[in-house]
Amino acid sequence: MRIDIDENKCCAAGQCVLAADDLFDQRDEDGVVVLLDATPPEDALERAREAAALCPAAAIEIHV
Repeated sequence: MRIDIDENKCCAAGQCVLAADDLFDQRDEDGVVVLLDATPPEDALERAREAAALCPAAAIEIHV
C-alpha cells in the first residue's frame, strides 16, 4: 500500500488525524495534513481508507 496526499487540496479539517493518527498529522502553522508513513503495513489499510473517505477535500489517495 502507498498513500499520496495533495497538500494543495487540503482544507485542514483534521478528519484524517482523527481516523488514523499513526498515519497523519497536521502542520502547526496552518493545519495542512502531514503524511507520517507513506508505505504503512497492510493492517493500516482500513484506517487509511477511512481517513481518505472522511477527507472533505479528497486530498488523500490510497494505492493498493
